[in-house]
Amino acid sequence: MTSVVTPQTSPATAAPDRPRPVRRRRARSQALVFWLFVGPFAVGLLIFVYVPILWSLWLSFYDSQSTVTPTEFVGLRNYQDMLSSGPFRESLITFTLFAAFIVPLTFAASLGLALMVHRIRFAQAFFRSVFFLPTACSYVVASLIWKLSIFNGVRFGLANTVLEVFGQDPIPWLSVAQPPWYWFPIISVRLWLQVGFYMILFLAGLQRIPRELYEAAWVDGASPGWKTFRHITLPQLRNTSVAVLLLLFIAAYQAFDEFYNLLGNVVNYARTPLQQLYITALGASQDYGRGSAGAMILSLLIIFVTLFQGKLFGFGKPAE
Repeated sequence: MTSVVTPQTSPATAAPDRPRPVRRRRARSQALVFWLFVGPFAVGLLIFVYVPILWSLWLSFYDSQSTVTPTEFVGLRNYQDMLSSGPFRESLITFTLFAAFIVPLTFAASLGLALMVHRIRFAQAFFRSVFFLPTACSYVVASLIWKLSIFNGVRFGLANTVLEVFGQDPIPWLSVAQPPWYWFPIISVRLWLQVGFYMILFLAGLQRIPRELYEAAWVDGASPGWKTFRHITLPQLRNTSVAVLLLLFIAAYQAFDEFYNLLGNVVNYARTPLQQLYITALGASQDYGRGSAGAMILSLLIIFVTLFQGKLFGFGKPAE
């Protein structure tokens, strides 16, 4: 009697087919968990960010005065009106000069603080917290403190009290009739609020620099100081530096709170672009078409300068 041996499938060949349904169920459950967490934020981003951007772009091509559902198409006329000689154009020119001043100043101050805190050997966490703490303060609250207590323009303000000690007359700091003076409270409150945040970014970049680079430079005879900073620290901080410059430039053109709370609704040459857009779209005329066109112009300007700056400084390239 001949026994028949039936071929059996080895466990090694059968194993890959069994867990496929398990892997599918696991992938579906992971996708479900992902959308449960991300879905509400994605819907909110779509409704409150992207839809308003597209709606503003659509309004910029229509005569939309006191209405958000216009019918008269005007093409590029709103853009021409905003770019012609007027308050919005003056604010763009003024704040291009403001950005050219405040961006390098904040960059240098935050980098200098980061280098100082990074070299401290005791209570480093304390100094990081102290310098970063103003970042948690509201722009509105800080502006009111600057306006009512420090630069209020009367003899009992802190700035004028210090000047009186040295025999100087009080200065009307927030008077727009004397343009040089109101920039001091604006620049000082902006530095106080922003330097700590960018200092933390530079500290993160400094902590990523390998210690071996400084040791090799020391072996080669380079003493700690300007040469080490120029040839090691600064090149290694290139990506961080470019990111800080981009954020500072965008923040300069988005300035609103400190100007509005310190100076109020002042003359055109002291208004920010956002403040001018606020007056155009939500002021007495409520011209949403021209306001939307100005918002698109400002957005395109920020995007262009951001891309140009990233290309110029090689953002994203590895440090040499």
